[in-house]
Amino acid sequence: MKLSPRDMILAALFAALAAVAAMLSRFFITPYVPFSLVPFVVMLAGGLLGARVGALSMLIYVLLGLVGLPVFETAPFGGPAYVLKPTFGFLLGFIGGAWVTGALAPKQKDPGVVPLFLAMVAGLAVIYLLGLPYLYVILNFYMGKTFSALQVIKIGFLPFIGFDLLKAALAAVLARLVYRRLHGLAGESTGRVR
Repeated sequence: MKLSPRDMILAALFAALAAVAAMLSRFFITPYVPFSLVPFVVMLAGGLLGARVGALSMLIYVLLGLVGLPVFETAPFGGPAYVLKPTFGFLLGFIGGAWVTGALAPKQKDPGVVPLFLAMVAGLAVIYLLGLPYLYVILNFYMGKTFSALQVIKIGFLPFIGFDLLKAALAAVLARLVYRRLHGLAGESTGRVR
């Protein structure tokens, strides 16, 4: 995979944003309102950087955590043993989710919010499609607990999906604003000269 210096900088920037989002999310994690800012960054990475660079940024984020940097949301916050945590599958899902979002995001200079939102929802679906089975396997076969598929959905999907859809909508709006700004469309639509 050949990357330009710009691609490398953007991938590193979004990996850092994911780490910051995870650290900020530590203040929002409560038993009553489960909330994470990282999926928002994942969707933005895919929507703004494209499939390849967006997925690379999330891969860098995950690798930083696996080598021991405290960049994940929950204790121990990093290290190779994190692969045995039930939620590690969602981290793998971030890589796939960014790729799918980037692959499906419209390529024109002024994409609509709805196509961007649909691409981000597809990315969310990938996060859950990887995260929920991993959660099931670790809980049942590594931790020795007995969780049905329905119980896994109740603890790993239902409390989060509402907030994640809201984040997808906000990410779509923000991505569209960035596209318009980058391509000078905001100035053109108001008659201003760049």
